[in-house]
Amino acid sequence: MFNKIPLAWLQVTREKTRLAVAISGIAFADLLIFIQMGFEGALYDSAVKPHRSLQADLVLINPQLQALIAVKSFSRERLYQTLSYEGVASVSPLYIDSGLWRNPETRITRAILVWGVDPAKPVFKLPEVNQNLDQLKLLNQVLFDQAGRPEYGTIADSFNKTGTLETELNSKSISVKGLFTNGSSFAADGNVITSDSTFLQLFPDRKPEQIEVGLINLTPGADIEQVRSQLIAGLPDDVKVLTTEEFAQIEKDYWASGTGIGFIFGLGVGVGFIVGIVIVYQILYADVSDHLPEYATLKAMGYTNLYLLGVLTQEALLLAILGFLPGFALSFGLYQVTYAATLLPISMTVDRAVTVFVLTVIMCSVSGAIAMRKLRSADPADVF
Repeated sequence: MFNKIPLAWLQVTREKTRLAVAISGIAFADLLIFIQMGFEGALYDSAVKPHRSLQADLVLINPQLQALIAVKSFSRERLYQTLSYEGVASVSPLYIDSGLWRNPETRITRAILVWGVDPAKPVFKLPEVNQNLDQLKLLNQVLFDQAGRPEYGTIADSFNKTGTLETELNSKSISVKGLFTNGSSFAADGNVITSDSTFLQLFPDRKPEQIEVGLINLTPGADIEQVRSQLIAGLPDDVKVLTTEEFAQIEKDYWASGTGIGFIFGLGVGVGFIVGIVIVYQILYADVSDHLPEYATLKAMGYTNLYLLGVLTQEALLLAILGFLPGFALSFGLYQVTYAATLLPISMTVDRAVTVFVLTVIMCSVSGAIAMRKLRSADPADVF
């Protein structure tokens, strides 16, 4: 019966305390990697959430635009020129700028991202926004992002109690007439949506003919790539034609490679990986050291170094599996807690789970390969 039990399993489970320490160490390393990857993914997703919420098949932007924190304008005329192309059904200009929101309770101002839209046309794929577009047809009325930072005030609670709320934006009186959910991101701690007319009153130095994003909706059945190719060929090079996903990718690439954020998260993953290697190596090295006479006996019986390396590799893989499971469970729970506390779009994905598991296997395999140097020193002459 015992012959059916793998030697690696017997080695791993023989010392229960050592096994518990190994599992805890690997789980901690996996937890660190999961948290770094989770926050990285959540912050990138929050940064591109507005882009993916746009109601458009194609968008026009200034070629120099890199992120919403530094938007570049272009001529609105370019957007209306697209109406002459076959397949284009309608267009909508979108104004974007950073304004100063006054907390109605503390009277402290804080930067907030302001979106100016045409209230006659749905611009976002957000039911909360589209249901309240008529409210924006009157001047000085806005929709407030209830998932923004709490420093803006208890806007959602006050609005839900009274049905309206008065405050200031760019030192001008405005009324909150509805709520929507987007959330904070790298670019902004919060968002408000208003009509294009109100937007131009809030930013009197802005020229109406200069917009930040042009939204293009195609006729049903139109080939997006074909229409896009026609627009690229026909429009001047002072605008760029993108799909909404490509528009989102520009924002993501900016934060991933144009700033130090991508490096910081990558460093966190690397630290977790190294921590795991050190922990597993210490466990395997101690196991080999404690059983060196037994390994030497196996060599005397004719077992090769390759066979013993296989045993050590199996031990490493068993530790990888046993350590990954609690690390995964803990990370899944922390993701739920983080989402509830911050509203960041953080969640466990299959791709992330597979990636971390593969990293865990590599981590443990590298540790086993390093520990193999000690195993090679097992000499039968030391026993006989």
